[in-house]
Amino acid sequence: MLSLAVSIWIVNTTHSSLAAKHGLPLLNQILSWLIVVFSLVAPLLSTTFLFQRLLSIFLSFMSSYILFSTGYEAFFPVALSCLMFVWIFVEQEALVKHALSFKQKLNSIDFSCRTDITQFRQLNLDDIRRAFFLVFFIVTAFFGTGNIASINSFDPASVYCFLTVFNPFVMGALMMWKILIPFIMVMCAFETVQISAQISSKSLFLIVLVISDIMSLHFFFLVKDYGSWLDIGTSISHYVIVMSMTIFLMLLRGLVQYLTTRKIQSGKRRKHHAT
Repeated sequence: MLSLAVSIWIVNTTHSSLAAKHGLPLLNQILSWLIVVFSLVAPLLSTTFLFQRLLSIFLSFMSSYILFSTGYEAFFPVALSCLMFVWIFVEQEALVKHALSFKQKLNSIDFSCRTDITQFRQLNLDDIRRAFFLVFFIVTAFFGTGNIASINSFDPASVYCFLTVFNPFVMGALMMWKILIPFIMVMCAFETVQISAQISSKSLFLIVLVISDIMSLHFFFLVKDYGSWLDIGTSISHYVIVMSMTIFLMLLRGLVQYLTTRKIQSGKRRKHHAT
């Protein structure tokens, strides 16, 4: 919460300073870089239980996303976080028919406790819905605030809190991190759904693969080799994005597992002495 408040203060003071032609304050620049690094460490300081860890992850990445925002898009991670919690609650309610208590299950999920492979159940029709919602939310996270347009235009205003001198490599890396933040939030919620429903991640990703193959086949027939360069490039980019989505999600899942399961122990362990 403190980093979120500091991020809002940094954005306001930075734009005021730039509007007054005073440049980027050094304190704001240092705090901006520290918040981005702190957003990867802060979730590891919280408990690994579901609500506390997800809340820590969402708030940490919200503070980073605000530093990249130039307007209304700052509300996008807030709305996405609320939507992810609603999705988790809906899936928890769907598990009631399997004799799982909603409130007890929600409060007892621990990311650090890996489910034994012998406890994984067989897939059912509800798992198709879960895989479909993952694909839907991933597409929503990617196109929610016009990320494609921001990369094509390469608007430097998104990184004014970090640097004002033109540096294409650093600016490109920062904008790519901005695009990854909504993906990480969606994948963390999906990790919660997968663990609570006791589904094998391999089996669930096979369903996602089937859905993405159907989408890629659909976009393949929509690829154009005539018309304007914009129409041709858009049709090809949609096909490439869908084709690479599954591989990208599998790579991103490694980072999500690190954020949800790892924990930095505070303090030293007490030594037990024999009496």
